[in-house]
Amino acid sequence: MSEHDTLFFRIKDAMDVAKSRREGMQMAVTLGFSQADATKIAVVISELGRNIVNYAGTGTITVVARREGSGKRYIRIIADDKGPGIPDVERVLAGGYTTSNGLGLGVSGSRRLVDEFNIDSTVGRGTTITAVKWLR
Repeated sequence: MSEHDTLFFRIKDAMDVAKSRREGMQMAVTLGFSQADATKIAVVISELGRNIVNYAGTGTITVVARREGSGKRYIRIIADDKGPGIPDVERVLAGGYTTSNGLGLGVSGSRRLVDEFNIDSTVGRGTTITAVKWLR
């Protein structure tokens, strides 16, 4: 695996989520992330993948390893679906909001584990979440 790799996963069930989590974590370790930060990356992949399965049914997760010209390295996680969208993004980011039986901490918790986090969601069209973790 090089420092400019991309992993792409079609997400439709828990097995796909587990595979994306495992391979994303391995990519982070290979890139030089500590075990603790690689685990944070794996948790984010898992939470976003689980949300795809629970709310949209299907979608994709893309994990990108990059090195900038300055030498700084990072992993970008992109979770994308064509599901129902999020009607109140700010409420979801605040934590504790859920339309399922969960705790409503998946998205807000994921946001706290990474350095950059963005949600682009349109009701009736779907959601794209981008999360970036920089190598320390």
